[in-house]
Amino acid sequence: MAFLTAHHTDVGIKKNTNQDALLLKTAKTPKGSVALFIVCDGMGGLSHGELASATVIRGMAEWFDVEMPRLSQSEYIGEEIYAELTKCINQLNEKILHYGETSKVKLGTTLTALLIFHNKYFIAHIGDSRAYSISNSLHQLTQDQTLVGREVARGNITEEQAKVDPRRNVLLQCVGATKEIEVGFSTGDVQLNTVFMLCSDGFYHQITEEELALNLSPETIKSDQQLKDKIVELVELVKARKEVDNISVVAAKVL
Repeated sequence: MAFLTAHHTDVGIKKNTNQDALLLKTAKTPKGSVALFIVCDGMGGLSHGELASATVIRGMAEWFDVEMPRLSQSEYIGEEIYAELTKCINQLNEKILHYGETSKVKLGTTLTALLIFHNKYFIAHIGDSRAYSISNSLHQLTQDQTLVGREVARGNITEEQAKVDPRRNVLLQCVGATKEIEVGFSTGDVQLNTVFMLCSDGFYHQITEEELALNLSPETIKSDQQLKDKIVELVELVKARKEVDNISVVAAKVL
């Protein structure tokens, strides 16, 4: 298994700083290639959101470098990945929370992480950044941990109503804001010729699933540069539609 990869992040048309942060890491193991892709959307005044998202990215990158060589040898990698990711994310949550309390500031970050190991994917998710898979069709692999997302799940409002609801950015949880967090986990099989895409909410509010499926169709992506060009084109489209948030995308095609 190999990957075509690309990423792009943009401060957007209104904000002065970009508080999003990204990670793309790949490595080879005796059992095959492994990859970790992450999008974090920081929040907090001044540079604090940027600090929160960067802290998570650094911590997760270190986790990958230190733990994956050992985990790749495990017979129970699924169970161990969930345990180790939970431990790492909780430690990062405590670190950011402690900084916020001692500095008397409020800060935090979303976290959407996709780990691909051999023929399986594992997702760790907190907040409202998203992960998608695109093959013959498009599937959203994460559920938004927002007030509006919860109302949709309960059947109180429709998906269409959620898109314009003024509460759509109200998070139920994020990394670094509270002592207790609950990481959302999911897993599935990895099929060849699939594109995985992670993004911050600044990207998906102003774009349709049909546009994502068309532009990121695996059949049209033949190189890293093609994937990069498609992502940049979509980000520019989102900006033209007057999205005011930071905009970030990470994408990988499985070969």
